[in-house]
Amino acid sequence: MDFSAFVPYDLLPWQWAAWLAFGLFMGLLKAGFTGISVVLVPVMALIFGARESTGINLPLYCFGDLLAVIYYRRNADWKYIIKLLPWTLAGFAMAILTERIVPVQAFKYLIGGCIFAGLIVMVWNDFKGQNKLPPAGWWFSGIFGAGGGFATTIGNIGGPIFSVYLLSMRLPKKTFVGTTAWFLLIINYLKLPVQIFLWKNITVQTLLFDLTLVPFILAGGILGVFLIKKTPELLFRKIILILTAISTIFLFIF
Repeated sequence: MDFSAFVPYDLLPWQWAAWLAFGLFMGLLKAGFTGISVVLVPVMALIFGARESTGINLPLYCFGDLLAVIYYRRNADWKYIIKLLPWTLAGFAMAILTERIVPVQAFKYLIGGCIFAGLIVMVWNDFKGQNKLPPAGWWFSGIFGAGGGFATTIGNIGGPIFSVYLLSMRLPKKTFVGTTAWFLLIINYLKLPVQIFLWKNITVQTLLFDLTLVPFILAGGILGVFLIKKTPELLFRKIILILTAISTIFLFIF
């Protein structure tokens, strides 16, 4: 089958390679290896442009979210979703209202600093053997929810923020993945009308182009589920922390 018939872009060989790799990593991401989304976003922005890439990426995120929820549907802890959701919707609305006037790069630096601060606290507590949960006040959920809602709306980069929050709660491996899957499915599907009707960067052509990645997302997802099953709880937590730290560095670079 000639996939080039679906491509509204003139891609170079390295761009095709990056696009197909994006599909594999998307599958890994949605299988539970959160934190790599910020590594993926700059590559797509480099190929398609910052604004255009969000419209290309979002349907793929939605497809991956659906697969993740089907597989991990019984593993979510809804109390954390309920805590985060109102604040995330507030950040979502703020991003829509201020999308053209807020200096995005400055916001990325602020978010990156907050993620690093959270990571340092978690690593320090792990090193000291302190197993207390973080503050349960509204402000804690508010910071991560609103920040994540804003970040995911302007550039699909909210994943590391939500990961830090849920890692702070010390959820078991499958509960962490299931909670993340349900939460991101809700948020990403809410973003679809904005991208389609307000920003107009999801079109029939972009959806047809996205179809070329479906087999690669499925392959990455199957590989990701296998790896998660084989990964011990403590090692899984360390992997997510490392991936989140690497992703946050990308916020400062791009």
